[in-house]
Amino acid sequence: MLIGKGCKLVMVGDSVTDADRKRPVGEGRGDDMGRSYVALVNALLTAACPQERIRVVNMGIAGDTSRSLLARFQTDVLALEPDWLTIMIGVNDVWRQFDAPLQPEIHVYPDEYEANLVRLMELCRGRVKQTVLFTPVFMEKNRQDEMREMLDSYSSIVRKTASRYGALLVDAQAAYDEALGHMHPMNIAWDRVHPNMTGHMLIARAFLKSVGFVW
Repeated sequence: MLIGKGCKLVMVGDSVTDADRKRPVGEGRGDDMGRSYVALVNALLTAACPQERIRVVNMGIAGDTSRSLLARFQTDVLALEPDWLTIMIGVNDVWRQFDAPLQPEIHVYPDEYEANLVRLMELCRGRVKQTVLFTPVFMEKNRQDEMREMLDSYSSIVRKTASRYGALLVDAQAAYDEALGHMHPMNIAWDRVHPNMTGHMLIARAFLKSVGFVW
């Protein structure tokens, strides 16, 4: 497995990551880590390889866009001194353009989204051993759906940024698309954005496969 013994893994993002994690730092007992893919990653790593003593921390905040993540990145992420860092951000950058169309001041358009991701990666340079970028996800089979089409374009920016900076890429949307070939989106997320436990397991599985986790 790529994550080394004793590494600190910080996982940051929006509500898909947050899932009611403890404040100010999502780490500890019970539901302190929230009820998202982060808790599943922690449980699987601890159960399968406790000797590795990998420390997992959830620093997601519901409602985050790439803009708001960038604003808190120093205090909420880099100050924790992660060895490994995962970033899953972007669905709200897209969603606000659809559920709040008359508030352009909160919209994050593609050029800013790319600039924000680049700035995040620059801030990680020399401070984080390995950064992992996740594509944002939307539980919609129809790729011609207006929001799905826009989200796919933002995912392309994630892929481009990961390639540019040598980050690992987790194509979480591809994991969902495979599952959606066999079930309705509402079986994963009633609003097509916030996953149930099956949806969170799909994200956790995609991440763990990318780092060579074998159970």
